[in-house]
Amino acid sequence: MNFELTQERQMLQDSLQRYLRDKYTTETRNAILQSEAGMSEEIWQQLADLGVIAALFAEEQGGFGGAGFDLAVVFEALGRAGVVEPFMETAILAGGLIARLGNPAQQDLLDRLMAGGLQLAFAHGEPTGRYDLTHVATTAHAQDDTILLTGRKAVVFNAERADMLVVSARESGAVDDPEGLSLFLVPKDTPGLGIQGYALLAGGRAAEVTLEQVRLGAQARLGAPGQAAEAITAQIAAACVAQTAETLGAMETACALTKDYLMTRKQFGRPIGSFQALAHRMSDVLIEMEQARSAVINAAGHLEAAPAQRERFVSAAKNLIGRVGRLVAEESIQLHGGIAMTQEYELAHIAKRIVMADHRFGDVDHHLERFIAFSAA
Repeated sequence: MNFELTQERQMLQDSLQRYLRDKYTTETRNAILQSEAGMSEEIWQQLADLGVIAALFAEEQGGFGGAGFDLAVVFEALGRAGVVEPFMETAILAGGLIARLGNPAQQDLLDRLMAGGLQLAFAHGEPTGRYDLTHVATTAHAQDDTILLTGRKAVVFNAERADMLVVSARESGAVDDPEGLSLFLVPKDTPGLGIQGYALLAGGRAAEVTLEQVRLGAQARLGAPGQAAEAITAQIAAACVAQTAETLGAMETACALTKDYLMTRKQFGRPIGSFQALAHRMSDVLIEMEQARSAVINAAGHLEAAPAQRERFVSAAKNLIGRVGRLVAEESIQLHGGIAMTQEYELAHIAKRIVMADHRFGDVDHHLERFIAFSAA
């Protein structure tokens, strides 16, 4: 397997990093975090114009990427800059499911998405579901040519800003049955759809979503009735690859900030980075970082593999990134001291993102269990 970036990916990486270095400063992000929207429409549109969203979709959907390495290149750069705009929610999750299951009319939405004119959210997780992807209590009842959705979704990222939600609901089977799951496109202004938003610790916004007899036409369904579980699992795997790459980028920033600080801060007339104890701690972090990078590359390279093999490598990467991420965040803060916790300093936001990333799409213990299960199969 060739792990070197193609010329197109290298150009995308260079242009994206250059844009974010110039435009996405700590002050810019702090202003975005304090805003009511929790994101910048201007930056979102500029990144869309740069081709960032199109790089996350295959050519048959109108994009120019969509493979695991395309996701890794984009999200590592976004993570390195601490970007809070909802690329994961709009493009990877909701947009990716439309690309997988949508009919031609539904896939036409992807043109607007890639142009920056459409915001989406994926409403799947439920209060009692934890990390179980097939645990869905929300119901969908067909009545003639209409479908009624009833249920509740928890921690739905970007729900407030979304023009449309991709909602999972059960048409048949038990609460945790893989069979019987369907996906539906729900416009934000649909009667019966309730959204209660809040800010997230690591940036951005999420919401609790309620559906009370939400009435939809049959054309709102994505794909065949009751057959969405496989697509959901595959798209969550893509999101895990994107999340691990984003966290890797954030870890790189944390390490760079820490190295700069160790070589700038002086005690006894010399940089504290020259002290052997601190140098050894920093060396241990950098060694772990190399292992984490290898895990992300491995997961990205196997994203299009057979499901069992794909899930094994994804869980291995998610577990390792979670463990190394906590080490990087803790060591970076301890080696900095009190300045690391000030909002005006870049590391404060980056460290929170690294730690909180472990709890999205399954934490280290969850993915260790999955890795063991897929390895034994």
